[in-house]
Amino acid sequence: MVSVDSLVRAAETGKAAGVGESALRPDGTAKVTGRFAYSSDLWIEGMVWATTLRSPYAAARIRSIDTSKALAQPGVHAVLTHEDVPGAKTYGMKSADQPVLAVDEVRYHGEPVALVAADDPETARQAAKLIIVDYEPLTPVTDPMTVLDEGVRPIHPDGNLVRHVKIRHGDLARARAEAEVVVTGEYEVGMQDQAFLGPESGLAIPSEDGGVELYVSSQWLHKDLEQLAPCLGLPPEKVRLTLAGVGGAFGGREDLSVHVHACMLALRLGRPVKMSYNRYESFFGHVHRHPAKMRYEHGATKDGRLVYVKARLVLDGGAYTSTSPVVIANACYFVTGAYDVPNAEIDGLAVFTNNPPCGAMRGFGAVQSAYGCESNMDKLAHELGMDPMELRLRNAMTTGTVLPTGQAVDGPAPVAELLQALRDRPLPPAGGTDLLSLPGGAANTTHGEGVRRGVGYAVGVKAIGYSGGVDDISTARVALAVVNGAPVVSVHTAAAECGQGVTTVQAQVASTELGVSRVVVLPADTQIGDAGSASASRMTWMSTGAVQGACRHIARELLRRASVASGLTALSLGDDQVLDSAGRPVCSIAELVGSDTISHTFEYHHRPTQGIDPETGQGSAHIAFAFAAHRAVVDVDVELGLVKVVELATAQDVGKAMNPLAVEGQIEGGSVQGLGLALMEEILVDREGRVRNPSFTDYLIPTVLDVPPMPISLFEFPHPDSPYGLNGVGEPPTLSSTPAILNALRAATGLPLPNAPIRPDDIALAGSRAASRCR
Repeated sequence: MVSVDSLVRAAETGKAAGVGESALRPDGTAKVTGRFAYSSDLWIEGMVWATTLRSPYAAARIRSIDTSKALAQPGVHAVLTHEDVPGAKTYGMKSADQPVLAVDEVRYHGEPVALVAADDPETARQAAKLIIVDYEPLTPVTDPMTVLDEGVRPIHPDGNLVRHVKIRHGDLARARAEAEVVVTGEYEVGMQDQAFLGPESGLAIPSEDGGVELYVSSQWLHKDLEQLAPCLGLPPEKVRLTLAGVGGAFGGREDLSVHVHACMLALRLGRPVKMSYNRYESFFGHVHRHPAKMRYEHGATKDGRLVYVKARLVLDGGAYTSTSPVVIANACYFVTGAYDVPNAEIDGLAVFTNNPPCGAMRGFGAVQSAYGCESNMDKLAHELGMDPMELRLRNAMTTGTVLPTGQAVDGPAPVAELLQALRDRPLPPAGGTDLLSLPGGAANTTHGEGVRRGVGYAVGVKAIGYSGGVDDISTARVALAVVNGAPVVSVHTAAAECGQGVTTVQAQVASTELGVSRVVVLPADTQIGDAGSASASRMTWMSTGAVQGACRHIARELLRRASVASGLTALSLGDDQVLDSAGRPVCSIAELVGSDTISHTFEYHHRPTQGIDPETGQGSAHIAFAFAAHRAVVDVDVELGLVKVVELATAQDVGKAMNPLAVEGQIEGGSVQGLGLALMEEILVDREGRVRNPSFTDYLIPTVLDVPPMPISLFEFPHPDSPYGLNGVGEPPTLSSTPAILNALRAATGLPLPNAPIRPDDIALAGSRAASRCR
């Protein structure tokens, strides 16, 4: 129900911008001034605090758990183990295989074992240390390349293989005979963390009907509910989720974190329970990007025409399934990159290990395969004696190109246009003597003696939205009422605002469709139908479709009323008025609505897709594709291994820039995450499966001093199937930014540099070894 107070507040916020305008975000000022309420800021009278006891081992059997000393501590209200889980003991995004609390075995370092609720966070943490767990350590299996070998201990109840994806396209034997130049390369991508600044947190409040309300930072409230309710032993209607302020996500909030634990304690105690991870625990509390080991083989004619690609990818999924089956599929779909490749043989394996669980992260498998593909393309160009840009342009995908899955690209595929825009952009001037412009910066480690410059290119492609036959859905309820004499629109969806700006876009769509200047977007919760996940670069597309559909139903009703009252038919809506064909006001929208509330709920679906054949990988699996390209300019001190990214230029097709300012922010953010993966970001896991750097002291992310100028060339090629012709924006920049930087480093140093991220010793030590061989 829409309250009058909320509509009055909306009416006081001023006019909503329309589609295509650079609208300021309503939460922007509050966030930059520190007044925004994130999930970690939640508070309610009478709440207690909860914490988690986690396993110090990556693999161990649990002989017993003694909670008596913890329970005896003053201020401690409850200590729970797996025996206290009221319903299903496991949950999961794709397979319900992850224990709420470890039962008889732990399978990764940091797995939850017990919960404590106490008067304050410190009491809870100290009590957790008093829980005695008798472990029988096992030898962890941490090398993904060996987990399928005969005799390796089963890590997972279903075996050590998550999924094997096979794609067979064309005639590889004939293609190999035709190829005149063949290059192979082996590449590796490390485990990247989403590194969102807002830690996992939530507030669970028991309700009078025996259910529970959970306020939580999330990417997909309805999927959370689907997993949460069975674990609590409650029907879904007794579990209500409301989106709390989200401090970034990037895939790391798709899986459950505090959800079941906080609700279990709230139901046990009959009082509110808050659970908020610190930074250390956050590294164990969510999935990460899959580490990947990849082998590529490209075959081409002497003039640079691609003939075939053969590839094998192994992704380390860690201890539990999460979204690994879909991530490995997505990685395999785009192994051949944004190119026309007539023949392909692709094998992708996701495997279980005793390493931390991996799942969704921005780019969702396509980041890993883009890195391998674009690295090998540069290697092929070198072997051919061809400019890397020319090789890419010669093989660029176009509309109608048939993918290795057998699907033809039926939307825009402006790969050549993006690459040409980067090629034609002037290069930045050569570096000066200012320390901040040199590798190492203010550390004063170099004065330019061994600095070389390199330029690298890369292009990426990824599907938008859910693929493989999944019915993608988004629901919106739009209501139009009159408040203080003025029309006000309210929009209610379950769309998760993770910082990408979907709240703003919903207001823009409503204002555009109904011609109303005042719009309020209500909090996202599970009292409205599913909106799907804030992932797959789909949320703007799908939520726009839902809001637009609901608004157009209301608009038809308004125009019907206006036509009856005026006798005119060629009418439109704008500036809170009904307008005639000449744009003159006929009547106000407020007059037509009167004391009514006109509302409509609309469920939007994109056109159906198909699952791929399990033996050949053939099928029309995707609704749409998005493309981005990068040109990186780097300066490298080859003696010290220090790197300065001088410029990271982007060209991207966005279909329709719904909010150009927000679009640029998404592209910049994705590019910076790609820079982090190229040069510094990696979760380090030792042979015992232990995470060695769970803090922002040791897990490094780019700071403002690491971020170079990022000129952006926006292209708007409307997509034929989407509202307003828009396309997904958030993920594509992460695909091509990493390989562009690494290709620039290779150009500067002449070194193969097969691993991402690259560290100074990879350059300096490799260079010194090469020099000693020359001597």
